[in-house]
Amino acid sequence: MRTDSPEREIDGVVIRIDRLLCVGFESCAAIAPEVFRLDANGLAEFASAPACPRERLLEACRSCPVDALTALDGNGGQIAP
Repeated sequence: MRTDSPEREIDGVVIRIDRLLCVGFESCAAIAPEVFRLDANGLAEFASAPACPRERLLEACRSCPVDALTALDGNGGQIAP
């Protein structure tokens, strides 16, 4: 796995953070702080909690103004943004 695009499976959804696209808008962390936070450089990273309601998780991915967050279903199909 590339370190600039970490991913994690949460509630059957694979979430990928493209840290090369991230500009630190922070909407993901505001919507789902148990999943996302900003690191010391102001870029999105995964927080320690592995759970979040699915709809809020997808909302956090859709909220990114630069599409740095991607949500994939179990078959690898993109479901957000």
